[in-house]
Amino acid sequence: MSDFTGDVLAWGVPRLRDLPWRHTRDPWAVLVSEVMLQQTQVARVIPRWHSFLERFPTPAACAAAPLGDVLREWQGLGYPRRARNLHATAQQVTELGGFPRDLPGLLALPGIGAYTARAVMAFAFELDAAVVDTNIARVYARVAGERLAPRQVQSIADEHCPSGDAWAWNQCLMDLGAVLCRPRDPGCDECPVRGRCDWGGDATRPDPAVGSSGVSTKQARFDGSDRQARGRLMKALNDGPVAVADVAQVMQRDTDTATRLLQDLVADGLVDLHATTVALPA
Repeated sequence: MSDFTGDVLAWGVPRLRDLPWRHTRDPWAVLVSEVMLQQTQVARVIPRWHSFLERFPTPAACAAAPLGDVLREWQGLGYPRRARNLHATAQQVTELGGFPRDLPGLLALPGIGAYTARAVMAFAFELDAAVVDTNIARVYARVAGERLAPRQVQSIADEHCPSGDAWAWNQCLMDLGAVLCRPRDPGCDECPVRGRCDWGGDATRPDPAVGSSGVSTKQARFDGSDRQARGRLMKALNDGPVAVADVAQVMQRDTDTATRLLQDLVADGLVDLHATTVALPA
């Protein structure tokens, strides 16, 4: 175990990707980066992370703003529930007077799951917490040579996390998965732990990462999806209220489908439905 950890750190520390959120230990800035990075590519997140924090530099600033303003700032990143949950978390953290530093406390925040809670612990507070994102889960499944269930992969991650060095360890392991242990065409020849990897890029064997817990699968097609239709309405609402009678046209859907999708947005608290118009929350 110590050899595996040492090899990953020796490879990763000199090669850490220069990502802006790696230069801060502010839990709010770290949380914003982690929420944005969920199902959004790093290159798209970097400029939006800067602009979001310029607009809402603290949880209190975000909490004081209308949800509609947060959703406008989020526009284009997709999955607006993430922005809604971030706004709710900002309100709760402001009420608490600061971020919890323990796993139960962080998990109690709106929309914060096991990965994000541990990421805040490790990357903001530098506490001993083992994070498992899709890159890290893929590394562990391939090294183990088998598909891993949720408890298995978290248990393995907890076991390997070096005490006192969780920040660097998680970042290095994440980069190993992103840079070398890629979903397709992995760079096994350059991998620092190839000698300890049960799979080792053997094309004659099924990839154990496929179907393993924590390893993301290909997203559903966006073009023609309900997500695209909802996104069209959310984008239009940035410029002001939309007449209910125009919602189907804006969504480019039939009336029944548009009505169903609008009801979903209302239920999620992402839009306000008035007598004749739809608007972002005030």
